[in-house]
Amino acid sequence: MKKTTKSGLIVLILLILAIVGYTVYTIRGMDSGTTTSIASTETYRVAEDSKTYDPTAAKGYKNEFIAAVYIEGTISSANNNYNQKWLLSTIHSLKKNEKNAGIAVFINSPGGAVYQADEVYLALQDYKTTGRPVYIYQGPMAASGGYYISCAGNKIYANRNTLTGCIGVIMGSSYDLTGLFEKIGIKSETIHSGKNKNMFNYNEPVTDEQRAIMQAMCDECYDQFVSIVAKNRSIQYFTCRDLSDGRLYTAKQALDLRLIDAIDSWENMLKDLAENELQKPGIKVKTFKYEKKQSVYDMLTGKALELENAKAAAQLGVPAEVMKSINDADRFTPMYLAPVD
Repeated sequence: MKKTTKSGLIVLILLILAIVGYTVYTIRGMDSGTTTSIASTETYRVAEDSKTYDPTAAKGYKNEFIAAVYIEGTISSANNNYNQKWLLSTIHSLKKNEKNAGIAVFINSPGGAVYQADEVYLALQDYKTTGRPVYIYQGPMAASGGYYISCAGNKIYANRNTLTGCIGVIMGSSYDLTGLFEKIGIKSETIHSGKNKNMFNYNEPVTDEQRAIMQAMCDECYDQFVSIVAKNRSIQYFTCRDLSDGRLYTAKQALDLRLIDAIDSWENMLKDLAENELQKPGIKVKTFKYEKKQSVYDMLTGKALELENAKAAAQLGVPAEVMKSINDADRFTPMYLAPVD
């Protein structure tokens, strides 16, 4: 065998080993957390241009900081943009950190799961027992669960183009495919005990009793949401119910309804927090933001699931979104979620 041929084979073998090694490392990293990174390195100062800024006085709080905590994406246990464990841990660690003077929360979220949204709301309320403030800034969207969390703020700011509100509860849709199965000759049966154990499955029609069961769950979560808004925004309960019909509000509409306190920029909110609330112009701001680096494994499995859903949908003659909803493990989880893609 020629020397050049041997060299080529060696290079090919090394390349294959490198690809296999990287794939194994990536897959393992998914479990060990190596695909996840937390950004909290950006630091800057605010309100240094304030008339009350005194460089000498500022030396007294030079080690203190405002924590800019970003809540972005759909609120759930974890996804590419959001991680509940990280968020709760961050809030808890800031509570224990005596150098932290307050939290500024930036929210850009359509909402999400009732359980997780309430956990974050309670964590922020617990943080406030230190006497330190929580200011909320609503970005492009702070709807449903995003607005629910906003209610923990001492003050809520919004951008003039923010969409907010959407106070209501939604649970997964039910698809009854029994008629389609009968037409194309498919028989599907789920063995179960308890007449409502299989409710809202695609192979059984929904009964009136089952609709009532799900509606009662929705109504209980809804009442909790309305009560929290009414209490924190100082709005009479029945007035709050009237405006809590699930619609999105513009920033101006939300301001008129007292759902927010001000329409301004993120920078001006930080300035207000530093200068007027804390009376510490020139204080540092540290950024805390969750980031997940998508692995090769994540991309491949995601694409494979999309293709499988599309194939199954085509075989049954139903829209791909229907198949995706049927396979969604959280489809019956109560959601404070805006009906947007």
